[in-house]
Amino acid sequence: MDEVRDDLGRLLELPASPRRIVSLVPNLSETLWWWHLADRVVGLTDFCVAPPHVFEHAVRVRGTKNPAVDRIVSLEPDLVLANEEENRELDVRRLADAGVAVYVTRVRSLPDASASLAGLGRAVGQPTLATGTGQAILRALDQARPPAEAIAAVCPIWRDGDQRGDAETWWLIGGDTFAGDLLERCGFVPALPSLADARYPRYRRDELEEARPAAVLLPDEPYRFAASDAEVFASWPARVRHLDGTALSWWGPRTPHAIGDLVRLARQMARPRRRGRPGSDREA
Repeated sequence: MDEVRDDLGRLLELPASPRRIVSLVPNLSETLWWWHLADRVVGLTDFCVAPPHVFEHAVRVRGTKNPAVDRIVSLEPDLVLANEEENRELDVRRLADAGVAVYVTRVRSLPDASASLAGLGRAVGQPTLATGTGQAILRALDQARPPAEAIAAVCPIWRDGDQRGDAETWWLIGGDTFAGDLLERCGFVPALPSLADARYPRYRRDELEEARPAAVLLPDEPYRFAASDAEVFASWPARVRHLDGTALSWWGPRTPHAIGDLVRLARQMARPRRRGRPGSDREA
C-alpha cells in the first residue's frame, strides 16, 4: 500500500494502482478515460456522461449531491474520487467512516488544476499521463493572447426567484473559482468589482444592468441558459454569447481547448461592432 495526500491534505492508504474506482465527479470520470483507466471505473454518477457509452459497464450511484453511499460501499472500491465543490462533505465523511478511501480534489484556478491532476495521477497510478495533462493546461495558458483591454463581463450560472419577476436573482461566477480564474486569464474581467469578494454571489437583474457590462456570457450548465434567457438582455448594450458550460467547470483534458476558445471569443468581442447588421452581436 502507498500513502498519498489529497488536495485537502488528507492522508490515504491506497494500492499502488487502484483497480476498482468510483468517480463522483463528471470531469474526473472523463479524465480517467483520457488516462486509459475507464475499465477500472466500477461506479459513477448519473451526470458522468462523457465520453458517451464508455462507462456502460459501471454502476450508476445517483447524483453528485446525493450519491447512494450504501451502493458505493457494496462495490468495494479501492478508491472513490470526489471534489470539495461538487460533492458534500457529509457524503465524503460517511464513505470514510465505512472504511472507503476517498480522494478529494480542490481546484480554484488553472495552476490549481494542473497541480491537482498531477496529484490525482499519482494516486491512480498514471503519473506520467497526468503530468502531461497538467502541462498541457499551463502550456495553453502561456500561449494565450487575450485582448489588450479586458472585457467587463457577467457570467451567470443560475437564475431563480419569483418566475422572472422583480424578486428574481441571478447567481454569478465570482472570485476564488476555477471558472472565474479561467475567464479572467482569457480576457474577461468582472463587471462588478464585488464579484471578487464571493464565489457565487446573487444579484437582482436591475443590479446587473446598473453595472453596464460589455458582455453577458450564458453557459449551458449547471443551468441550461437558452435563447429565452438571452432575451432578458435584448435591450442592453451588452453583447450576449452562449458558452459551453463544461469549458468553465470540467477542468482536465478539455481545458487547453477551452482556453483557446475563450481567448478567441474575447478577442472577437473586443473588436468594434459592425454597423448595419442588427442583432449580429447576439448570435450564439
